[in-house]
Amino acid sequence: MDILKQIRDKAKNLHRSVVFPEGEDDRTLHAVAELQSDGVVNSIVIGDEKQMNDRAKQLDLDLGSAELIDPNLAAYKGELADLLYERRKHKGMTLDEARKLILDPLYFGALMVKTGRAQGSVAGAAHSTGDVIRAALHCIGLTSGIKVVSSSFMMVMPSGKVYMYSDGAVVPDPDAEQLASIAVSAAAIHNALTGEEPVVAMLSYSTKGSAKGPSIDKVCQALKMAQELRPDLRIDGELQVDAAIVPKIAESKAPGSPVKGEANVFIFPDLDAGNIAYKITQRLADAQAIGPIVQGLEKPAFDLSRGCSASDIVNVAAINALISASQEGITG
Repeated sequence: MDILKQIRDKAKNLHRSVVFPEGEDDRTLHAVAELQSDGVVNSIVIGDEKQMNDRAKQLDLDLGSAELIDPNLAAYKGELADLLYERRKHKGMTLDEARKLILDPLYFGALMVKTGRAQGSVAGAAHSTGDVIRAALHCIGLTSGIKVVSSSFMMVMPSGKVYMYSDGAVVPDPDAEQLASIAVSAAAIHNALTGEEPVVAMLSYSTKGSAKGPSIDKVCQALKMAQELRPDLRIDGELQVDAAIVPKIAESKAPGSPVKGEANVFIFPDLDAGNIAYKITQRLADAQAIGPIVQGLEKPAFDLSRGCSASDIVNVAAINALISASQEGITG
């Protein structure tokens, strides 16, 4: 898709470093070889250096200038252990436990991001979503003002139009505060990846009081919280989908709404709605679903599907680079 080429081209100009904690996975090695060859990101790969080099030769891959790191041999592993201990001692973690845990590639990679040795991490080809997100939360933490890690799917329509659907993968039943965080996070992701102004619709089965119910109350409360977090954001709710994307219907159902039927970021009231909607769009509208893109962390640590391809890893790494640069106020 054109949007993915645009993202990769932008990433090349940013020269970001991304850490890959799964150096034992062949797909990771294939992706790193491509990323290095094309100059999309500077790759840091975690694992046994000899084993990674030997496997790359067997696969006829050139890892180029990728940095290969064995946590057991890293000169700064003590610094990372001390940092993890300080972050987790309130939960009962001992220094000895921290020293052991930082040898886990997921924790080592996340701590590299936290300390600025890399700008982002990409894992999940060989680990569960829970393991990836847990390491990121423990080591990196949430963005200031954000209350939950969530996700977005970037939906690329056959026309090339891009929408952001959130949350479709992580938070089953967000409360109002979490839903506000999801909205703010998804808006930032949309802007970073497309360059467009995010226009955010807090979706519901009701538009502006046309129905009553607890879920509608939650969406309305979340809207107020999101507006407090981002007063500059074009956001409104509660809106039905037609009032969010069809200007004429918006004029009728939600006159005066700042969204004006031009929404490009959809915030669903719960995981059921978000997951169902993105898959219906993917299958019936022949849209490409890119994600889930993990959002809400202070620095990006992205999760992959365990069924991902090397090409998927390349695309996610490029997205990671754009998000990390955006969080630092850097544009490509």
